[in-house]
Amino acid sequence: MGAVLGELLPFALAVAISPIPIIAVILMLLAAKAGGTSTGFLAGWAAGIVVATAIVIWLASAVGLSAGSGQPPVAVSWVKLLLGLLLLGLAGKQWTSRGRPGLPAWMTAIDKLTTVKAAGLGFTLAAVNPKNLMMCVAAGVAIAQGGTHQILLLVVFTVLAACGVAVPVAVYALAADRMRAPLNRLKGWLEQNNATVMFVLLLVIGVVLIGKGLGGLLP
Repeated sequence: MGAVLGELLPFALAVAISPIPIIAVILMLLAAKAGGTSTGFLAGWAAGIVVATAIVIWLASAVGLSAGSGQPPVAVSWVKLLLGLLLLGLAGKQWTSRGRPGLPAWMTAIDKLTTVKAAGLGFTLAAVNPKNLMMCVAAGVAIAQGGTHQILLLVVFTVLAACGVAVPVAVYALAADRMRAPLNRLKGWLEQNNATVMFVLLLVIGVVLIGKGLGGLLP
């Protein structure tokens, strides 16, 4: 279990500090319906992480990639290598988008979202957005090697991965007035450095996965 947990940490960190969902929840916290929309977004975000990762764990077990399936680790190594290459491709796309001003158009309507729509947005960003989905896929493949500890590992991954959204929501609930200025500054910094942050994350984790994949394939 310890080895699998060590593999999960970088994937959870990459999801946790993904700039777009953090900017989204900050915009909700600075809007009129801060409490309802931000809580809904957090619930949807966590649910998306759980669902996407759990589906990957189930698929890995179904095709014989889980621990104890009798399948040699070569198949898992190929999956890691492929994921690493995909992440490098996404990193290249982020690099070319550096310096472009503005945020996604849908963010302009965040202050008009209901709690249910905010939850749907959180779920979509976690389970459908390619960058986060790749991290959930990598985490799911790793958790599938955890044997009887799969549920515990899924819970740990979800808690860690959801922290990037959960922390601003919790801190704002405790000290709303004092947190407005720091949240505004954080939002501004993330807006300016979104592409760069994601480029570094995707590049590092892509290289790590490629290294692990090659390590399992080469004699």
